[in-house]
Amino acid sequence: MKRICFVVDSIFSIGGVQRVTAVIAKELAKDNDVSIVTFDKPELQDTSLYNLKEANITYRFFSYPKISKLKRHLCKAYSGLYLKLQPQCKWCSDLYAHSSYPSELRKALLAELKQGQYDVIIGVHAPLAARLATIKKHLHRTKCIGWLHNSYEALFGEDSHYFIGDKRRRHYIYQFRKLEDVVLLCNHDANNYHDYDPKFKPTVIYNPLTLKPAEASSGTSKRFLAVGRFSHKHKGFDLLIKAFSRFAKNNKDWNLDIVGEGPEEKLYRELIKEHDMEERITIHPFTNNVQSFYSNAQVYVLSSRWEGFGLVLVEAMAHGLPIISSDLPTSKEIMGDFGMYFENGNIEELAQKLEEATHIDWQAKSKEALNIAQRFDIKNIIEQWKELIE
Repeated sequence: MKRICFVVDSIFSIGGVQRVTAVIAKELAKDNDVSIVTFDKPELQDTSLYNLKEANITYRFFSYPKISKLKRHLCKAYSGLYLKLQPQCKWCSDLYAHSSYPSELRKALLAELKQGQYDVIIGVHAPLAARLATIKKHLHRTKCIGWLHNSYEALFGEDSHYFIGDKRRRHYIYQFRKLEDVVLLCNHDANNYHDYDPKFKPTVIYNPLTLKPAEASSGTSKRFLAVGRFSHKHKGFDLLIKAFSRFAKNNKDWNLDIVGEGPEEKLYRELIKEHDMEERITIHPFTNNVQSFYSNAQVYVLSSRWEGFGLVLVEAMAHGLPIISSDLPTSKEIMGDFGMYFENGNIEELAQKLEEATHIDWQAKSKEALNIAQRFDIKNIIEQWKELIE
């Protein structure tokens, strides 16, 4: 039995990363002593979320102490200088790691992690993986692993929403190399990291199917479905609404369901109204029974501008749904020739794919979808995690 700790920004909130972390933690807790250190507020604890109550997991709520204004200004000054000059040497990266993560904060997290005497600590998401790397030398006899959930392009691309970008790419990879291992979600990302730095050799473990599928779709509803958090640009629901409005002009009997919540909901509702689609496009709030939407859909649409791993693709295929997807490398790796792809961000191409999806051999596609989904069964994925931890 191992003492395993996941360090997360949040576990008691709605999101794909939280759900996947919960599923892996629950499986590992069957044979190990598992803890989750979270930055959630204690009052948010809700173990009914993601069925966390099914597992014997210890939760520890952590928050950083405040630091002085002078210390913050000094740290920001060096951090700004590093980003401006972009030095390529490792010791400069280490200085930046410390200046962007002041000693008061490092010591606080280190004290929290040391008290658990963990055999394995997993930093979830790139920033926390980098923080873990910064304090790793003080975690003696502890295996430290980073688990990155965003794609290479999302982290380091020119339009990165995560503010890491190209300027910090060399720094992050220097830090990741300090860890015993780093888990990525697809081979495309692993190849990109390796091409940039041949010394960096991460491990690829796909995300598992995180829900129990309901009844497979019958393929007769004439309903498109999209599921995801309404965060800035990420899922491309704005693109989908515009594309569907074009498609809908010549297809009067098809509808679109969008399931999710988040800060861009107002924008989506305004777009729906602007295109006079109130009767054809329905926004539904997040639900613990999202399976019912998959079962009642005919075609799933992933319009994301980027994805670390399109978990909804696996969920949709597990319900026998054909899939239209932006031509993301992760989507192609998950689905191969099965997916119906459109150029990322191309509204006209997406509208064309919506049209094409109404004429496919649905039964053949549905059967293929169910077969592909089996590869992502938790029983297969957890064995890879167990091997990595051992």
